[in-house]
Amino acid sequence: MPRVSDPHDPLQSLDNVEGAERIRSRRLSGNVATIVADATGLDPGQQKAFESDLKAAALSVAGVSEARIALTASQPSRVVIAVGSGKGGVGKSTLAANLAIALARSGKKVGLIDADIYGPSQPKLLGTDAKPTAAGDQLQPVEAQGLRFLSVGQLVSPGHALAWRGPMATGALTKLLEADWDDAEYLVVDLPPGTGDVQLSLIQKARPAGALIVSTPQDLSLIDATRAIDLFRKMSVPVLGIVENMAGYVCPHCGESSDPFGSGGAEAAAADLGVPFLGRLPLSLSIRTASDAGTPPAAGEGPERDMFDQLARKMLEALDTARA
Repeated sequence: MPRVSDPHDPLQSLDNVEGAERIRSRRLSGNVATIVADATGLDPGQQKAFESDLKAAALSVAGVSEARIALTASQPSRVVIAVGSGKGGVGKSTLAANLAIALARSGKKVGLIDADIYGPSQPKLLGTDAKPTAAGDQLQPVEAQGLRFLSVGQLVSPGHALAWRGPMATGALTKLLEADWDDAEYLVVDLPPGTGDVQLSLIQKARPAGALIVSTPQDLSLIDATRAIDLFRKMSVPVLGIVENMAGYVCPHCGESSDPFGSGGAEAAAADLGVPFLGRLPLSLSIRTASDAGTPPAAGEGPERDMFDQLARKMLEALDTARA
C-alpha cells in the first residue's frame, strides 16, 4: 500500500526513495534522523544499496547531519530434512537429489545442500559444474534442475582430496547452511555416511524437522542404518522413515528378477525399530546411467520419476505426522 505523505513531516523526501514502501518508521531528533525499514527478500547487495539510498536522502534534508539506518528482515519459515545412511555406497546422494527435485516439481521452493564433505557428488548428479558466487561472506547457491544447491564439490578441484579434520568440515557445513537460500521452503541436506561431527553439527545448528535413512536390504548395511537412526533419536530428531535402495534387479535380456542384495531387509528393520517404511527402489541400470549423465530421473518422465514422486509424497506425509 502506498504511503500517504505528511506535508509536515521533515523527512518527507524519503518518500521519493525507491522502495520507500519498506520504511516502517522515521524520526528526526535534533540533527539526527533515525529510519527503520524492512529489507525482507533483498539480497546483501540490494540491502546495501537500499541503506545507502535512505542515508543519502536523509542527509539531504536541511539540518540533518547524521542518519541512522536500521534494516530488519523476517526469517523465512524453512523445513530442514536430513538424508542420511550409516554406510556409504547405498545410493543416499542419488536419492537426496531426486527427492529434492520431486519436491521442486510439486511446486515447493527447494534448496539442496551437499554436506557429504569427503565425497561430494551433487554437482555430477545435477549435471552442472557452475561455481557459486558470494555476496560479502554469504554464498549464493547455484540453480539446477528446478532447485538451488551448494556443494563442497563446487569449491574444490575435481579429484582433489579433502584432508579436513572435524572443525574444518563443520565450518564448511556452517557456510553452506548460512548461504542465501532466499525463499526456500525446504532444505534437503545430503549428509556423509556415519554418525560423526557433520551430523552432530547439522542437528545443533539447523535442527532438522526430520531425517530420512537410506539402506540396501543386506544385513551389513542395516547394521549401520540402525546406528544412524539411533543417533537421530538420541538427538530428538524425528526419523521420517527408511527407504530400501537397490532392492531387486530385472535382467534386461531375459526379464528374470533377482535380489543380489537380498530383499525386504529394510522393511523388516523399519518394523522392528518402529519407524515408517517409505518404499523401495530397484537396482536399475537406467537410474545409474541417468545419474552419471547428470540427468536425474526425477526431472524426466517415466516410471523412475513416478517412484521418486511417490517417495516424496510419503516423506511429506511422515513429516506432517512428526509435526502433529
